[in-house]
This record gives sequence, C-alpha cells and structure tokens, in this order.
Amino acid sequence: MKVLIVDTIHDSLRTMLTEAGFECMVMDPKQRSQTSVLDSMRRVEGIVLRSGISIDRGFIDQCEDLRFIGRVGAGLEHIDVEYAQSKGIEVLSSPEGNRQAVAEHALGALLSLMNHIHTADREVRSGMWIRKQNEGVELSEKTVAIIGYGNTGTAFAKVIHGFGVRCIAYDKYKTGFGGDMVEEVGMDEVFRSADVVSLHLPYNEVTHYLVDRGWLSSFQKPIYLINTSRGGILRTADLLESLDVGKVLGACLDVLEYETENLKMPALETLPEEATRLLAHNKVLLTPHIAGLTVESYEKLSRYLAEKIIERFPLA
Repeated sequence: MKVLIVDTIHDSLRTMLTEAGFECMVMDPKQRSQTSVLDSMRRVEGIVLRSGISIDRGFIDQCEDLRFIGRVGAGLEHIDVEYAQSKGIEVLSSPEGNRQAVAEHALGALLSLMNHIHTADREVRSGMWIRKQNEGVELSEKTVAIIGYGNTGTAFAKVIHGFGVRCIAYDKYKTGFGGDMVEEVGMDEVFRSADVVSLHLPYNEVTHYLVDRGWLSSFQKPIYLINTSRGGILRTADLLESLDVGKVLGACLDVLEYETENLKMPALETLPEEATRLLAHNKVLLTPHIAGLTVESYEKLSRYLAEKIIERFPLA
C-alpha cells in the first residue's frame, strides 16, 4: 500500500510503516500545494498530514484509490470526516500522542496566571520591583472543572490531582468515568462550584462559540478560564466583557478564534478591535497554539498513528 506524507512529522511514522511493508512517499512541505498533493494522490491509497492542507469533498472526490486519511494529532476540523467515511475512507488520528503535553501546558499557564508570573517577569526586566500587587492565589482547595473528559481532559485531571483540589468533570457524550481522581457532574454543578474551568473539547457546530456571554454569566463564582482546545469555541468579545466586570478573573488562551483551519494566524492589522484589546489585557496569558508541542509529543503523535494504520491495514 502506498502512503503519501505531506507534512513534516517525526520519522518514526515512516520507519514503522516501511518496516510493516508500506511504501511511503514524503512530500517536501516547501513544494506542497493542493494541486501537487492531488497529483500525487492518484498513485496512493493513504495520506498522512497534520494541518497543512484541507481535505474537503472536492479533494476526496478526486482520490479514487484513497483508503485512509491519517491525521498526526487530534483536531479534524480541516477534514470532511463525514463525507470521507461515506465514501468508505477511514479517518485516523492520534490524540493520545499530545495529551500529556496539553495537560502540563494548561497547568503551567494556570499557575503562571494565578501567581502573576507572566506579568511580573516583564516588570522586573523593565526595572520595576512590585511585590504586593503581584500577590498570588493558591490552586490548593479550589474546585477545578474540566469540560470534555477525553484524552487531554483525563490527562489534565491527573496532573492537578496532587494540588489538593476538588476536580469535577462534565462530558456531554461520556458517562461512568467518576472515581477517586475526578467527580462526574452535570453542568449545573460546574456552574455552581467551579473556581477554574479548563476546556478540552473538539471544535464543531455544537461547540462553536459555546463559551459566550450567557455561558460565562452562568457561573456563580468568578472563574479562571483555560482554553487549549480550539479558538472558535470561545467568543472573544464576550470573554473581554466578562473580564471587565470581574466574572472571569483571568484567562489562559493557547488558541484564538481568529486562527484559520490550518492553525495559522492572520496579520494583526487585519483582526477586529477586540483582538487588540485581548492582546493588551494583563489578565490574559497567550501562547501560539503550542500546548501540544513538545519534544516527546512530536514522536508520540507519529508513533500512535503509525500503530493504528498498521493495525487497521495489515499487509502480512
């Protein structure tokens, strides 16, 4: 079986597939375009990608021999999964590969925000030595709510377990996961008890702008908010409003609603006014969609996907 690899990924995937009998074609990302990929697709049965290209109906219709699409990572919003499956094409991904990276990033960002580390560092470097105003807040004894208890939600629960928090979790599609580490609850309990809310959700029609003015106003206590999922889950203008009135005490955002399907950021001057406000807000900690990027996850994402491809399409 011939497989086309169109993004820069860890070489373990190519090695594992080759050893299992697959013939791998690796495309130079610098020469990659929708046209060049489609040209190559006429000779292959599988494609492996990250987020460099989008696979829509038109793309799928031109790939008569395609048997699987392998996504190195978790998000599938740039792939028309439903249409691919309707054509008998399997869509495989590897969300297990970066779950620990996302969990550790979320925790690190939260601790930095609650203790003003991100702003205090800038102050000291600019000659200011401000202590009282940078007084922190302890995570211990807080109630941490996880929305979405899949791979990264579960990993986040594990990394905060030792901080002496009450950890609660809500998942619309999953039940029976409660135990010593986490309490399974409904959204009513999340709204009633949460001090910290961490989002671990896929982006789709259901979750688009899930976090809006109404959602944020439902919390009985002011919260810290973490989003390491996708930017389109959160409406920036409503978050800013909630920050201004104290409903949200601070936000850790690794993703922004302005990102493209391919996880790129448009030029700042093309963004709306609220983006400028967000970038200047000292109660917001921002990172450029890197929560899942570590040395270790780079390898694990490829290895997990290779294992799934080999298991599903055995050549022996």
